[in-house]
Amino acid sequence: MIENKPISEDVFLRKDSMAETKARKGDLVQIHLTIFAPEDRPANLPEAARKVPYEGWIKGYLLDEEAEIGQPVRIESFIGRELTGTLANVNPTYDHNFGAPQPVFNAVGTEAWKKLGRED
Repeated sequence: MIENKPISEDVFLRKDSMAETKARKGDLVQIHLTIFAPEDRPANLPEAARKVPYEGWIKGYLLDEEAEIGQPVRIESFIGRELTGTLANVNPTYDHNFGAPQPVFNAVGTEAWKKLGRED
C-alpha cells in the first residue's frame, strides 16, 4: 500500500494556471482509460452510445517513479486496485456540483415549515 505524503500548505494556494504537469511516486493523480472501445460495446445499447468509447477517469497514487501528463502510468486506487491508464491530472481537485438551482424547488423548504406549523 502506498503511504500518503504530508500535504504542504502551498497545495491549497495553487491556481489552475499553476497546475502541475509532472508527478512522482506516491503523488495523488488522475488517469484516463478506455474501458470499452466502440467496437466492444454491447449490441443492445442505443446506437449513439455504441459509437463512442466507454471511458473512465480514476484517481489514485502513482506507482511509477515519475511521469508527465499524457504518459502511460500505473496507479493504486483508493480501494487498492492497480490500474493502468494515461496520466491526466496531478493533484486533481474535487470540482463536482449539483447543477444550477431549480426555481420550482426554491420555496419547498419554506412551504414545508409552514405546513408543519413553524414560520421562521
